[in-house]
Amino acid sequence: MKIALYSLDKTLKRFLSAFLIALTLGVTVGIVYLNYTTNMTPSGTVERYNGTQGELDEFEIAESYPKQISELLLTTHNHVISFALIFGLIGIVFYFNSIVVGFWKNFLLIEPLVSTVITFSSIWGIRYIHEGFVYVTIISASLMYISFYVMSAISLYELNFKFDENKKE
Repeated sequence: MKIALYSLDKTLKRFLSAFLIALTLGVTVGIVYLNYTTNMTPSGTVERYNGTQGELDEFEIAESYPKQISELLLTTHNHVISFALIFGLIGIVFYFNSIVVGFWKNFLLIEPLVSTVITFSSIWGIRYIHEGFVYVTIISASLMYISFYVMSAISLYELNFKFDENKKE
């Protein structure tokens, strides 16, 4: 017997839908925070980790300071663990979708976990190796968030709009 999201019990479908909506809201708030702190630009992202660059007048205060190792360790630790849990949970739900199969299902299940490691490794590269790592951060984070929203949308669609013709709701 193959389990599909559309064929689940109505109560479980409602629970999973509420869970996915709450999770999507949380991830979206994280992106809003990212926009607030970096302006979603390469220069804003570099400044977030390397601090304000350039000469300051004697009475000016820097907008941001270079991130300390302890702060980068805490950020990396918290995000890698929480993103692994987020993508593990949404991956379990998405696995049972019947809309996306084969290569793309595998890609969407694995990609955000790989991008999590790359994204949070590359912020160390920005801080300690070269500012050019910002482009690795942007590309990997973009792929990670696109994967999240695609999995969430497809799962929500199947849970709420696709019905099992063999089953009476």
